[in-house]
Amino acid sequence: MSQALNELTARELVEAYRDRALSPVEVTQAVLAHVERWEPHLQATYLLRPESALEQARASETRWRNGSPLGPLDGVPTTIKENIATRGDPLPAGTAAVELRPAPADAPPSARLKESGAVIVSKTTMPDYGMLSSGLSSFHTLARNPWDLSKTPGGSSAGAGAAAAAGYGPLHIGTDIGGSLRLPAGWCGIFTLKPSLGRIPIDPPYMGRSAGPMTRTVGDAALMMEVLALPDARDSMSLPAQDIAWSSSEVAVDFLKGLRIGLLLDAGCGLAVEPEIKAAIENAARLFEQAGAIVEPMQPFMSQAMLDGMDHLWRMRSLVDMSTLPPERRAKVLPYILQWAESAAGFSGEHVFRALSQFHATRVASVDACAKYDYVISPVSPNMPAPADHASPTNDPLRPLEHIGFTVPYNMSEQPASSINCGYSAAGLPIGLQIAGQRFDDLGVLKVSRAFELIREPQRAWPQPPKN
Repeated sequence: MSQALNELTARELVEAYRDRALSPVEVTQAVLAHVERWEPHLQATYLLRPESALEQARASETRWRNGSPLGPLDGVPTTIKENIATRGDPLPAGTAAVELRPAPADAPPSARLKESGAVIVSKTTMPDYGMLSSGLSSFHTLARNPWDLSKTPGGSSAGAGAAAAAGYGPLHIGTDIGGSLRLPAGWCGIFTLKPSLGRIPIDPPYMGRSAGPMTRTVGDAALMMEVLALPDARDSMSLPAQDIAWSSSEVAVDFLKGLRIGLLLDAGCGLAVEPEIKAAIENAARLFEQAGAIVEPMQPFMSQAMLDGMDHLWRMRSLVDMSTLPPERRAKVLPYILQWAESAAGFSGEHVFRALSQFHATRVASVDACAKYDYVISPVSPNMPAPADHASPTNDPLRPLEHIGFTVPYNMSEQPASSINCGYSAAGLPIGLQIAGQRFDDLGVLKVSRAFELIREPQRAWPQPPKN
């Protein structure tokens, strides 16, 4: 094959393994060599273990030789976000404040990937407690965006977004409670699906928290869903088993004909949408219309009160969590996060109750606004990526979530939402388009995403590691 092995999609790799045109060992070696060139610049990995990856690859090679692969991902290089437990490995949650203890078991996503024979190349980095849209961490080295090393890859699935864009193999998995899959996907130019709550079980479960695939193509995300979307009793919100033909996400452009699509250009809260982003989303809307979809402008349905309420409850949750830390460990928390959490110390019980109420208000508003449409498109974020060393786009711990107004409502409404690249800024940075669907319509979101993948303008070459 003329294409670099680390650039091949998971589907291409599996086909090559089946035909014995490639071996999981040579592919894993190529991925590891590519990671070695990139990693001094990106710092996207945690627990990178080349020998372990090669041992897994050799086992996969034997299975393919014997015609007995474990599953549809056998031998495919994969990374897992640091906060998704892998048995025997610590979970620092991005912070130096956590005592490192080996996880007793694989979390559901890790277990499903291993059961399918995926080669776990590495885990990927995240910011303190996963509460930043940044790669800034008191535990990990600062993660950077491969498109521009001076910029953030986003977060909290920071390392995963950077790794996917940089070509650390085709498959990556992250988590999302307010945009932590979609924000790095948008800023790194990759694809992700934040599925319906419970579609991919996770442990521990939490209101609005989802795991999801992060890939360069819609097809590879669909292939991951085939493996990841299985019930697991450890997740109290795990959805029942459902026979979903994930492979049917491979559609033609005419799938878009007649679809009613809402166009949301104003989140109703937070930062104003930057002109380059607005222009890219409007251009995407025109492409949908040209393909036969009916696109209608939407009024914002979020409010600043909703966004602030969620922020304030998360501050109190973090303050309670940090109050259990001994003083010497608490002092190791990233100062931005510590200041953010400690700002909740004066909140009254009534204030916290009203903050909690905004989660349900957001859910009701989101479902009501989306009910009249098949799908809703919008920016993923209102802003281009911030400097790499900024904790958030505002870099202000008292205005920390001003960039998640487009993403967070779908966590609370439990609706599936993807991020797919739809253009580039004048500086050459990717711009993410969010595609949201009705609750449980994960396959439909993948189909619309795939159709858009077919009609969007040609994509630029993926960034390559610096030569020095």
